[in-house]
Amino acid sequence: MIVQTGELPGARVAFTTRWGGVSSGPYASLNLGGAVGDDPAAVSENRELVAKALGFAAADVVWMNQVHGADGAIVTERQPAGHAPSVDAVVTDRPDLVLAVLTADCTPLLLVDPVARVVGAAHVGRPGLAAHVTGTVLRLMRERGAHPERVSALIGPGVCGRCYEVPADLRAAVAEDTPAAYAETSWGTPSLDIPAGVRSQLAELGVTEVAELGVCTVESKDHFSYRRERTTGRLGSYIRLGDGS
Repeated sequence: MIVQTGELPGARVAFTTRWGGVSSGPYASLNLGGAVGDDPAAVSENRELVAKALGFAAADVVWMNQVHGADGAIVTERQPAGHAPSVDAVVTDRPDLVLAVLTADCTPLLLVDPVARVVGAAHVGRPGLAAHVTGTVLRLMRERGAHPERVSALIGPGVCGRCYEVPADLRAAVAEDTPAAYAETSWGTPSLDIPAGVRSQLAELGVTEVAELGVCTVESKDHFSYRRERTTGRLGSYIRLGDGS
């Protein structure tokens, strides 16, 4: 199994690639998405495989029914099976819970305040950027004692500005609110840079410690990409509190 790990102070984070699972066909092989047409048994086994590789129980993972919006939830207990909230941001201060984001071009955002011992995760696509789901996850973290100046963030694999082609009017509409997202593809057409937009929105909210994994899902054959393949699997980005040492 290929799992990439990143660094955040006070948290453990990990990002899956597409390899090392049991799914077949366009979902080969480590598809973690349960709503993309893959065999549910394969998805369940893949989630178990990742949990085992990362050293936690699959039941500890908090999933979202991601809807490309700006709603979020504070999670205080394990999820009943099949009851993921319809949100795009989750926050917890429980060290035994693992927050997860599913993506295949959208931007996964992981955050931690190591002093308040609060972690957050957000799914940021173009609609989520426009709706400021970044603000939602920070607001919920503040409700658990976090302060933006102490928060560190990590942006995981997603489509980059060189590859995310959009109509010119859509680029203009998003960039009117978040100018940093204005971009151009490598072939000279209008595009959006979602990671740059996320960075800009976080900075406006007082979060300046922002790192990026630096992987473009469209360019990387080791990652699922909806824009490249349409019918495809989903990657997982995970965060949980560290041991506090």
